[in-house]
Amino acid sequence: MQFYDDIADVAEGFGPSAVTIGKFDGVHVGHRAVIAHLERAAHEQGLVATVVTFDRHPLNVIDPQHVPPALTSTAQRRELLDDAGVDATLLLRFDEQLQSKSPEAFVSEILVDTLHARLVFVGSDFRFGAKGAGDVTLLRALGEQHGFTVELIDDVDLVDDVRPDGERRVSSTWIRELLGEGRVAEAARLLGREHAVRSTVVHGNQRGRAMGYPTANLDQAFEGFAPADGVYAARVLHDGTVYPAAVSVGNNPTFEGVPAKQIEAHLLDVDLDLYGDRISVLFVSYVRGMVKFDSMDELATQMRQDDLDIRLLLGLPTPV
Repeated sequence: MQFYDDIADVAEGFGPSAVTIGKFDGVHVGHRAVIAHLERAAHEQGLVATVVTFDRHPLNVIDPQHVPPALTSTAQRRELLDDAGVDATLLLRFDEQLQSKSPEAFVSEILVDTLHARLVFVGSDFRFGAKGAGDVTLLRALGEQHGFTVELIDDVDLVDDVRPDGERRVSSTWIRELLGEGRVAEAARLLGREHAVRSTVVHGNQRGRAMGYPTANLDQAFEGFAPADGVYAARVLHDGTVYPAAVSVGNNPTFEGVPAKQIEAHLLDVDLDLYGDRISVLFVSYVRGMVKFDSMDELATQMRQDDLDIRLLLGLPTPV
């Protein structure tokens, strides 16, 4: 995938292109259906399938008090778009300069002069330009002026992909709601993959190791949206290898001083030195909520039960 984070870096001869525009947070099954249609149309017309997205949620500039937490970091989103098969991605810096750009300038400077768009694929509620002044009607008028056509996502038969339950449209908001309730398996259905967070493994307090369950503690500056506090069956991706794991999310109320949303992963049947390495935690299934135990023995008993439950969920044999 060609990737550009500045329009100045896009080659003069880029395109012509078929373009879709959006936040693409999570790159969920709805996004992938849109991208697949864009790719088919681009292939048929000899165009470069191109995604235009933003380095942050526009509300960070427009209404900072109401910015939803991102499902994925910008780096994760870039990788997911690459995996979806996009030919090129243009990541726009959403700042006051872009926010104040008129609809006409947005089209002429970005879609026409930079990407040489011939097809633009958007939703019927698409807005662009300063104060959202541009809509699909204006986009079509500008398309006639500049030589590109506008196709609506709503007019394409993507129902099974964007409305898997027959009613509610797949959205980052819906996925965020599910993750916030710990319903990671349902979120995975809408994402088309297991939800993941990643960060660098840092030193912890060694309590888990003392109890026979060494854990990899993720640095708090992790990428991705942390699901509800609790214990999960999960997988850990490290250096190209995936390991089954038991993962806890939260402040572990049995002990004092544990940060909120601390993510700890115990790899099953393997003990690796991961300190300083970057790992991804892929959430498979919710096991239980966080509980404060009265003693270390009670906690150890529960951890042994968690181990058995998680092995069953992951289809692993039970240790003899």
